[in-house]
Amino acid sequence: MITTEQIKELRDQTGVSVMQCKKALEEAGGDMEKALMVLKKKSSDIAAKKSDREAAEGVVVIKKSAGKGIILTLNCETDFVAKNSDFVDLANVLADKALADGIDAMKTASVDMINPVVQKIGENIRLGDVAELSGAVMGSYVHDGKSGVLVSLSGGDETLGKDIAMHIAAMKPEYLKKEDIPEEKRKLATEMFETEVNASDKPAEIKAKMLQGKIDTFFKEQTLLEQPFVKNPDTTINGLLQKAGNVTISNFIRYTIGK
Repeated sequence: MITTEQIKELRDQTGVSVMQCKKALEEAGGDMEKALMVLKKKSSDIAAKKSDREAAEGVVVIKKSAGKGIILTLNCETDFVAKNSDFVDLANVLADKALADGIDAMKTASVDMINPVVQKIGENIRLGDVAELSGAVMGSYVHDGKSGVLVSLSGGDETLGKDIAMHIAAMKPEYLKKEDIPEEKRKLATEMFETEVNASDKPAEIKAKMLQGKIDTFFKEQTLLEQPFVKNPDTTINGLLQKAGNVTISNFIRYTIGK
């Protein structure tokens, strides 16, 4: 006979419903280890059935340690589940494991970590984007769990790093510096503005300056170092870094759920 204590013990270990625990114990003849295996198989089967369902909601989480940071997205089907404590805890545990053991090790372990939560919550859950950055100073910012930025700096402090991460979240730059803009993007921008400039009756040399000016302005709005700092538009991000003592930004990553 399956006891209430057995069901409680299995529920405490797995978090799944009382009914699922009771059925697993009955199937396992009361053997706790076998019941755990039964539930593991069921969670895998449930996850497989739900895996083709769209998972466009979710959360962004960031974890940092000395000189290293992880930014990770975990996806689910609804915004309701995205706010569920079990789902959010799972995202944080996955990010912690990636920080401690590396992204590859986390990905290997992620299926067995995700499937039980799928079984408990009842929605498709899948690991989204995940990346690691390293640097002397790691800045980060997460807005409402839906948009997150991780940035690595050569110096400065975490306050500066957070300010820059908040700026990136708000202004959404595509590139760090103008040298990062791909040549094909420059070519497309040139073609886009040539028609507009050629419609002018200005002399050829003026048209050339107009074209270059439009291209420069277009990419300036997308280049982090050239953007006016969102908290003080009188200075650019590059100016902010120089004022902080010639700090440089090594790289940044921005992840957004649903956009």
